[in-house]
Amino acid sequence: MLINKNIQPYIIYEEGSLIDGLNKINENKKRVVFAVSEHGVLVGSLSDGDVRRWITSESTLDLGVKIKGVMNLDCTSLPVGSSSDHIEKYFQSGIDVIPLVDKSGHLIAVAEKNKHSLFIGDFPISDQDPSFIIAEIGNNHQGDIDLAKKMVDLLVDAKVDCAKFQMRNVKKMYRNYGKSSDASADLGAQYTLDLLSKYQLSNDELFEVFDYCRAKGILPLCTPWDLDSLKALEEYGMPAYKVASADFTNTELLGAIVKTDKPFICSTGMSSEAEIKSTVSFLDNLGANFILLHCNSTYPTPFKDVNLKYLTRLKEITGKLVGYSGHERGYVIAVASIALGAKVIEKHVTLDRSLEGTDHKVSLLPDEFATMVTQIRQLEESLGTDQEAREISQGELMNREVLAKSLMINCDLKKGECIKRSMVDIKSPGQGLQPNRIDELVGKVAKHDFSEGDYFFETDINGVYEKRSSYNFNRPYGIPVRYHDYAKLSSDIDLDFVEFHLSYNDLDADFHEFIPNIQDIGFAIHSPELFANDHIMDLASYDEEYRKQSIDYLKKVVDVTRDVGKLFPKTKNPIVVINAGGWDSSGFISTEEKIKKYALVAEALSSVDASGVQIAIQTMPPFPWHFGGQSFHNIFLCPNEIDEFCKKTGVKICFDISHSMMACNYYKWDFDDFVAKVAPHSVHLHVVDAKGVDGEGVQIGEGDVDFKVLVKNLDKSAAEIQFIPEVWQGHKNHGQGFWDALTYLETAWKK
Repeated sequence: MLINKNIQPYIIYEEGSLIDGLNKINENKKRVVFAVSEHGVLVGSLSDGDVRRWITSESTLDLGVKIKGVMNLDCTSLPVGSSSDHIEKYFQSGIDVIPLVDKSGHLIAVAEKNKHSLFIGDFPISDQDPSFIIAEIGNNHQGDIDLAKKMVDLLVDAKVDCAKFQMRNVKKMYRNYGKSSDASADLGAQYTLDLLSKYQLSNDELFEVFDYCRAKGILPLCTPWDLDSLKALEEYGMPAYKVASADFTNTELLGAIVKTDKPFICSTGMSSEAEIKSTVSFLDNLGANFILLHCNSTYPTPFKDVNLKYLTRLKEITGKLVGYSGHERGYVIAVASIALGAKVIEKHVTLDRSLEGTDHKVSLLPDEFATMVTQIRQLEESLGTDQEAREISQGELMNREVLAKSLMINCDLKKGECIKRSMVDIKSPGQGLQPNRIDELVGKVAKHDFSEGDYFFETDINGVYEKRSSYNFNRPYGIPVRYHDYAKLSSDIDLDFVEFHLSYNDLDADFHEFIPNIQDIGFAIHSPELFANDHIMDLASYDEEYRKQSIDYLKKVVDVTRDVGKLFPKTKNPIVVINAGGWDSSGFISTEEKIKKYALVAEALSSVDASGVQIAIQTMPPFPWHFGGQSFHNIFLCPNEIDEFCKKTGVKICFDISHSMMACNYYKWDFDDFVAKVAPHSVHLHVVDAKGVDGEGVQIGEGDVDFKVLVKNLDKSAAEIQFIPEVWQGHKNHGQGFWDALTYLETAWKK
């Protein structure tokens, strides 16, 4: 079972049409969607069966009928936070998804039935979830409870999911009642008993450490080595168990663990494949909920004996989720196991490899454990999927525009004349049709006049672009332009304003060359983000010289805005959109650091004379694209932080829908709540779609934003605020992307 908080694929508004609901069902492939009110309250469900029943009862079919006339009002739901065992009882034949609601009935998440999944504590483990990372402390605390707690603290810093320990009743486990002085015992047994006699924590001490783990936000687990220990752990309330390799064939202990109804993890070291199959069959017959870990129980394991590829065979022959428990030196094998399907990783941890005991020699130090966790998460992120066709990533699209080649014309050509092969050159940059489309292009009739050097576009093969003379909105609308294409893009259309996107070279350019006369529309300015010498504006930089240079650049942008404003007298206080900074190339920062960054931005803005203009800080995505690659953004993402900053400083916002949708996708925030908090502080809107966490500037209607809901929310919280459709590369093909976006939005905004 999975708890999925990304509910967008599952929700549709009750006022939506049946065809919209069917499209959502086709997209999520779960045969159901849930209808919610405009406030997000669950009101019903729509399944394939509901649609079939409606079809058979209607004499005429109208797929435009509202969802609320077709949906099932008797929709089973459960409170969010329900236990997995409780939820499992509601899955029935044909019911694979259950909505989870808060006390007010708002749809918060959905529970998805999945045979290959389970929960360890609050951690979902499935093929779709991040791996569950266990740090095995075992007895490496040397019997010192304070050392055990110190190790827990370091594991929290390393972002480990679980700290695991071991519990034994040595007197009952061993035939000699655990006497390390027994002269008749083998040398190995004597050594082990000697270590256990010196370095075990008592049950009560272990319980104290478990409580400490919980207080620190890390899940405690424990391996019971005997029935007495299992009983003690049950009385404590251990949420799950780990079975050591040594007990993988101990059916008495395994059966007792199954009877607890708790999920558990089994290491398979020291077992043959026949024994593995036998134990799995035994556990399956009992209805056990467990995961298998591939393991070699040699300390340390020679690399030649790891046999990591057995992971895939283990999963194939058992049909279970699998993971890896490693006793080799280092962590490269554990990281590599992720690529082979490991969903649980277990490695030993120590503070000093020279301490007495076999486990220390194969253990990672805390900083090594932290590095392993980071590399595992990076690898997981990079794996992607083999179930979908390859798509060009946002970063690739940007580089394709710059580095690839495209088809362009090498002469002037009149509308109606034939495009010949001799007229077509293949040159960089890649802003037009790709070269592999040349045979489709040659022989077509020109649908407009061409000048030498013009690019060819899709419409030169399949049809002409559509640009209307006006669009109807209940607020001012414009488009983004550069100085050089302002006249061309703004001609023959009744725009309210344009937003000039400036490069750092534009700051020193003579804009009168492109705009010689007084204009009869409004304007806004989008400040450059990148300036000379690879300087990316950052008003929140801790480097005083760097921050001062950013402030100086902003002052120059404000001065240019005032100068441009002389040609656009209709705009009294033009908007200056800025990306204020706060990015980091290595990762996200703490809340305390973000507070400092916001303070630096406020201080920087107070030093800029913004008379005659209105500076608007753009909302940001979690992973912005800068020239030179992708980075991590830290401020002006969170709606609560933005709301607090604006109330405190009076600074206004440019609400970028694409950026903020990506932030909501990444952090699992509710986008409607985001709009409600941020839109009232907005003086300018960038309206555009988004995909996932870094698919920026997607054409409107092709991403994750529900624009029918968005425009309603904007009319409530940001009425009459001006907007542009900031579609990435929308200016290409004579602005085709902008005109398509405006057409879509015009329909969405109609009352």
